[in-house]
Amino acid sequence: MEVPRSTESPFNMSSPQSSRSAAMPRWRQYWVLTKPRVTQLAVFCAVIGMFLATPGMVPYPVLFGGIIGIWLLAGAAFAMNCLIEQAVDAKMKRTAWRPSATGEVTPFHIVIFSIVLGALGMIILWNFCNPLTMWLTFATFVGYAVIYTWLLKPATPQNIVIGGLSGAMPPALGWAAVTNTLSAEAWLLVLIIFVWTPPHFWALALYRRDDYVQSGLPMLPITHGERFTLLNILLYTLILIAATLLPYIYGMSGLVYLLSAIILGLIFLAYVIALFISYSDALAKKTFRFSITYLSILFAVLLIDHYCM
Repeated sequence: MEVPRSTESPFNMSSPQSSRSAAMPRWRQYWVLTKPRVTQLAVFCAVIGMFLATPGMVPYPVLFGGIIGIWLLAGAAFAMNCLIEQAVDAKMKRTAWRPSATGEVTPFHIVIFSIVLGALGMIILWNFCNPLTMWLTFATFVGYAVIYTWLLKPATPQNIVIGGLSGAMPPALGWAAVTNTLSAEAWLLVLIIFVWTPPHFWALALYRRDDYVQSGLPMLPITHGERFTLLNILLYTLILIAATLLPYIYGMSGLVYLLSAIILGLIFLAYVIALFISYSDALAKKTFRFSITYLSILFAVLLIDHYCM
């Protein structure tokens, strides 16, 4: 095991980071608890799943009902995640400013907020989509908020791999919203996000390792060291590139997607190889940021290809 590079003093309620939350208007404090940027990516993938599930246009009630319902349930799950990780977040520079970590929003209010969001989301999905989508979405985000956050994350350095299924489900939720079924195509989309998650998250964990030392969570860079983590990022990236070819092999996409997936995959691989050869925190941060761009463009091209076929 490699020795972590350095440790910092624990962050506490009186740190400068905590003033960030106090300066926010109350509505924004609740908005932050929903992790809007992460929620946005999840909903984006769900919308792609909706359009890929039909050769035509998605009916407007299903489209907007699905977007709002999935967004609300995702926000409820992320709010509960913030509550469960309140003590951990307070120790990490990246998260110490969150209203849950600073105590600006109390646990009671977070629970009520999460219940209200989740209930509204379930009602909307039931009425505008179908019961299958509602229950799948509920199970997905309970799996994230409880099974992953509460049980897996503090227990094993493979937490992001095992718990990645919850984060990979949005395109299947979108598919179910339109078809009321889950076909092989939907699971191919889930597979892509599932194998994308480890290299995406471990790049973050590498350049944020000091935070994770403070948190006490058994993240892979802390338990097994930098080189082992980089090797795993490389291997998962190769698996990811192979997985992104499956939609073409299965016949659900054409050459536009295939060429784009290969080009995007080679760019991602170039980042990862450079990181493996000569690690730096700056390059790990660039790799992490590109991984988000990579997934967004990949799914957007999959949608474009769908209507070009």
